[in-house]
Amino acid sequence: MTGSRFHRASAERQHVIVSLNPKAGARDGERVVRELVGELRGRGMETFLTTDIDEVTELAGDLHAQGLLRAVVAAGGDGTVNLVANRIPSGAPVAVFPLGTENLLARYLTLKTDPRLVAEMIADGWTGRLDAGEANGRTFLLMAGCGFDAEVVRRLDAARTGHIHHLSYAKPILDSIRSYRYPALRVYCRTGEMGAGEWGEPIAARWAFVVNIPRYAGGLNLAPGATPTDGLLHVATFRDGSIWSAVRYLYGVALQQHANWDDVEMSAVTGVRIEAADEGEEAPYQLDGDPGGELPLEVRVLSEQLTLLVPSKWADREGIVLPTDGAN
Repeated sequence: MTGSRFHRASAERQHVIVSLNPKAGARDGERVVRELVGELRGRGMETFLTTDIDEVTELAGDLHAQGLLRAVVAAGGDGTVNLVANRIPSGAPVAVFPLGTENLLARYLTLKTDPRLVAEMIADGWTGRLDAGEANGRTFLLMAGCGFDAEVVRRLDAARTGHIHHLSYAKPILDSIRSYRYPALRVYCRTGEMGAGEWGEPIAARWAFVVNIPRYAGGLNLAPGATPTDGLLHVATFRDGSIWSAVRYLYGVALQQHANWDDVEMSAVTGVRIEAADEGEEAPYQLDGDPGGELPLEVRVLSEQLTLLVPSKWADREGIVLPTDGAN
């Protein structure tokens, strides 16, 4: 794969902002984040640590405009990365330091909660321009989901008061099993440049996922063909709605058999519109594991939207040949 989307940060970019989400994950991550700050400063980086997202926004804007910003480190889960990406200037580089419960983007990038290794990645400065999605005006990095999983996310968020762990999902899942009605959805896709062009014929579904990065909870891969370097989003729809069909779909996804089933449709698109089939029916959606709101939902691809620090190990795994000359 070509490395044209990738470059190495210039020596002038030595300022790092660490944005810590103090509620991320099941434990207080401040200690390990301070270790990261120490590692960065030991490598000559001018490093700022803050829990105030407004301060992150202001600092990132100033330093990026001056050509001094190496990275804004999102220290938290996928929701923290999403928040940072939505609050800093376009083109400002993001680095991921995983502290959350799932950390799907970090897993995709082969990153762990290791201050030394993440500091080395930031010091190496390999930066890629990856695709993102825009859902009702909000940027997402991993996926948008409509269906049972979005209802679980909505319930968890409504009850959340602090740190969470995997067991925190147990009650929202059980409550959703008891009461979720699997509302009928209509999914329209289009393939024109940047989501332009005519909508296709509606797809009937009870679950719908719009995937940019092929990672989901539990290591599942809903859209095996998805990659954030193809300028496309990948849609997976599942037609039936019940707890028994949920078990069947889970089995199919786990074994990577679902793409061949008659009641599952897979598409590579530049735009998607999802709406409830019945007027007045409410159906939630989630973005990167956080509540997004209620349908209707309109999504388009944002090609090369996210500027992300990446480890060379990940590039090797993806078959990306990193350039050997020049720095930006």
